[in-house]
Amino acid sequence: MRLLIVEDEKRLAVSLAGGLTAEGFAVDVVHDGLEGLHRASEGGYDLVILDIMLPGMNGYRVCSNLRAAGHEVPILMLTAKDGEYDEAEGLDTGADDYLTKPFSYVVLVARVRALLRRRGAGAAAPVLTVGSLRIDTAARRVIRGEDEIALTAKEFAVLEQLALRAGQVVSKAEILEHVWDFAYDGDPNIVEVYISTLRRKLGAAAIRTVRGAGYRLEAS
Repeated sequence: MRLLIVEDEKRLAVSLAGGLTAEGFAVDVVHDGLEGLHRASEGGYDLVILDIMLPGMNGYRVCSNLRAAGHEVPILMLTAKDGEYDEAEGLDTGADDYLTKPFSYVVLVARVRALLRRRGAGAAAPVLTVGSLRIDTAARRVIRGEDEIALTAKEFAVLEQLALRAGQVVSKAEILEHVWDFAYDGDPNIVEVYISTLRRKLGAAAIRTVRGAGYRLEAS
């Protein structure tokens, strides 16, 4: 899952991004409303965490512009305000949920997961079946036959990207973009490390390397 955080308090934004990355999400961060609107409009995000008080364009306007353009991405609004009018205005512009600062990080994660589950309930079934593998994207479990295969958050995220396009080639760049984040500037060979780990756990034949193109999850 790929999230966009639009928050001008940089320490808070970095803290949230770090925590959500540790939860297995790919996270991008911007610090003003206009850039947030631009990035969210490009699509590719599963959820937007949107502050209300932003430079350039406030969160209400970002949200209403996204909805007017037909973007249905779930939006969780953050604000330091706590009046009923502010909450009503946020929801009226099309936000899906509302969280007042200061908030518990645990509550934020719970709200994010609830919004993603709600979105998934109206979309494709959260269980992906590829050959003998069953990948439960909601419970984050991988089962083969009667056995559950234990994966870390990042391992699961890599496998999920391959499973969503099972039988097709997924490039290293696409995996980096969706599993890590837009600004990742570390060693791109990190993808190969995780592919190698997945092969040890799933079987060497489960993931095929297509030289010069990427990786393909096979239905074995």
